[in-house]
Amino acid sequence: MTKTSITKQPLRLLMDFDAQIQRDGQQASDFIHRRDRKFALNCEEHNSPSDPAHWLAWLGRFDNSREQFAGAGQSTEQRWQRINSGFIALGAVLGIITMAGLLFYDGGQRINVTVIIGFVALQLLLALLTSLQSVMGWQPWRPLLNRFVPAPGPALQPLQPALMARAAQGGGLSFAVTALLTLLAMVVIQDLAFGWSTTLNTAASGYHQLTSALATPWAWLWPSAVPDQALVEATRFFRAGTNTLLTPARWGQWWPFISMLWLVWVVLPRLLLRLHASALVHLRARTLLLRHPGLNALRERMATPVLDTGAGHNDANDLPDTRHNTLLQPLPEKAHLLSWAGAGTVTDKQTLPSVLAAICPGPALNVGGLASLSQDQQAIVQLAVNSDAVTALMLVSSWEPPTGELLDFLTSARQSWPAGSRVCLMPLAAETREPSNTATDRQLQPWLRFAERCPPGFVTVGDITISTGLSHS
Repeated sequence: MTKTSITKQPLRLLMDFDAQIQRDGQQASDFIHRRDRKFALNCEEHNSPSDPAHWLAWLGRFDNSREQFAGAGQSTEQRWQRINSGFIALGAVLGIITMAGLLFYDGGQRINVTVIIGFVALQLLLALLTSLQSVMGWQPWRPLLNRFVPAPGPALQPLQPALMARAAQGGGLSFAVTALLTLLAMVVIQDLAFGWSTTLNTAASGYHQLTSALATPWAWLWPSAVPDQALVEATRFFRAGTNTLLTPARWGQWWPFISMLWLVWVVLPRLLLRLHASALVHLRARTLLLRHPGLNALRERMATPVLDTGAGHNDANDLPDTRHNTLLQPLPEKAHLLSWAGAGTVTDKQTLPSVLAAICPGPALNVGGLASLSQDQQAIVQLAVNSDAVTALMLVSSWEPPTGELLDFLTSARQSWPAGSRVCLMPLAAETREPSNTATDRQLQPWLRFAERCPPGFVTVGDITISTGLSHS
């Protein structure tokens, strides 16, 4: 698995995981249990994480058809990228038009700084309300969103307010930046005349206190961008007439204050709130993934061993199928000996019954159980060295039902061994190899049904019967 396939954005990971869980709902439960249990064992062997990202990447290595389902996260990301781009483009156009309107000057009435301050306050209020609605889960954009975006599924529905707030904050940031650039451009290419006026009976000293308070964040950085008392008193104008004491050259000295006012109280809040909206989307996506019902089920499947009792073969009221116990055939003349999950703890062939000791002259190979997956694979390769078909006797514990790990081992062996190979399962009734301790018919039933579900001719089930030298098949 590649690094890029694992380091997905939380939103994309959530949607891909939800799509895979929905797809698993169409599969048999025992199939996905064996698959996920095998993934957990593989992670344990290689000391790798077993989180949803690694799980999806692991599934992608074996199932090429997952690409159409894995596109759920990518399509969701692309859809919201288009929405974000639309808001950014719209915000850029409106920013240019709005600032050009605020700075319109025909040589008569001066540009009122009070109007600009009020507009800055409005922008700051809108930015805060946009973030507040995302935190509260309020969706004022839903009627508009439903026209362009399909109805979200249960996994995406809780993220809609945060996603929309991120798009709106992106558009607001684009609006603020282009408006600031327009302001600076018009300062260069035009001779703008600023002044201040209000219908309220406001003294110049009070207005100076207001502008000084607004300029506090940058007063230490750019002192000339803080209007002094003289500038405030000299640039006040009224509805009729002009201040004859004012020097026209000072009309443009407000632009540093207005530029910093817009940068500090419009651009920076939009930038910070846009970052906050992105972080909120990522945080909520991770939280939704951790709370996803499918994740709890996945963890349970990974932690629970797979048992195949064959109970699905008959209904609860039916008696077990025992007819296969009468189908007998001789044991193979020569075979390799395997011990599954420590069945019998084979360490010396002298402990085996004479019939098995004669059939299996070589040492036994321990597979399954505490053996790692790599050790199982080495055993399979070791028996497949010769080009001839492999015949193996596998000792298993009859009181333990067949497991999914055993089925995976046999499937891997069948794919690696030459054609014509076969495995004879030998259920043992106890740890000892004494011939009197053979498995009962009731203990053999799950193994017989297990062999029936394996590829025909590859797996048989035997019962140690020294008196006849025959085996059940």
